Amino acid sequence: MTSTATRSEVVDEFAGWLAEFLPHDYYERYRQYRWDIPLRRDYQRAAFEAGWLQPTWPREHGGRSLDLRDAMEIRIEAALRSAPKLPNIQGPGVAAPGIRQFGTPAQIERLLVPLLRGDEWWALGMSEPEAGSDFAGLRTRAERDGDVFRVNGHKIWTTQAHESRWCTLYARTDPDAPKHRGISCLILDLTAPGVNIEPIRMSSISDETFCEVFLDDVEVPADNLLGPENGGWNVAMSSLHHERQMIWIMNWVEIKRGLDSVRHAKSDGDNEDLYTELGSLLADAEALRATGYRTLGNELAGRPSPEGDIMKLLGSVTLQRVWELAAAAQGPRSASDPDLLFERQDALAATIYGGTSEVQRNIIAERLLGLPKG
Repeated sequence: MTSTATRSEVVDEFAGWLAEFLPHDYYERYRQYRWDIPLRRDYQRAAFEAGWLQPTWPREHGGRSLDLRDAMEIRIEAALRSAPKLPNIQGPGVAAPGIRQFGTPAQIERLLVPLLRGDEWWALGMSEPEAGSDFAGLRTRAERDGDVFRVNGHKIWTTQAHESRWCTLYARTDPDAPKHRGISCLILDLTAPGVNIEPIRMSSISDETFCEVFLDDVEVPADNLLGPENGGWNVAMSSLHHERQMIWIMNWVEIKRGLDSVRHAKSDGDNEDLYTELGSLLADAEALRATGYRTLGNELAGRPSPEGDIMKLLGSVTLQRVWELAAAAQGPRSASDPDLLFERQDALAATIYGGTSEVQRNIIAERLLGLPKG
């Protein structure tokens, strides 16, 4: 958190607003409130109306037209204060930036405010069974037929699709084009005929259920094309840029929370290896934070920022290591701690969502280090 001497007035204003919004016993009963969907819905709506939801955007879109630095400080402040998690986080975090940047005036007018207020939930139709996080390898097809696209295919790991009204669906519209250039983004109504959604049984407690989405000759109006036809790659990359900014802050705060639990754990005897690993993770946490600020500096200066690809990998791997160390610090008692079990299971997803660690390593090797493709 920024020190009192350097905190901007707008961050102080946000902190006061948040304190006023939260229930008086929020921190004492945080384990219960973190699952409280009505509270989280109310928080999203209130944050939209107060201009804290998308701080850099104008008031009509849930913001205050703030600069990138203040916006990041507000997001960090929210994370440090354990502000309620948005109930459909990929809507404001990924779908909304794509709609605002690439949508037609009619699409923005109809879709953006209900999304930002949380009145309509969104899913992301990206991953596929035989492609996983290899986005360019998707096989779902969308063929133009007059005023509609006919879509056939299969999506997987589509979070909250069974509770969502809309989906940004990525499909191949030009099978003869290079893999990255033949993809389009369609706004899919998940209630349309031919859409079949099957939730995937989860092994841990979660309100972000994965789903499979089967598409059988689904008709999508051509007016629901988001961005140019065959331009879906750019829509996806731009949208995911916003997600990556959100992920590093979330991971950093969760890492700090995990490290605090390690330091306060009553381990059985001294364990030199435990302290060595703790020191390493403390350094990694600070490296993640410093890299986040360096990325912001590059963005403000209009420079390329390759650190963004590194942050996702560093943050997700460090988060898993932290909670495994927390279990080691507790020793045998960790087996009977349901909260710790949840944290360990939840951290496993960190190396999958937003791009798997394997894909991130390939990106770093090929794009940053210039190594040949395997």
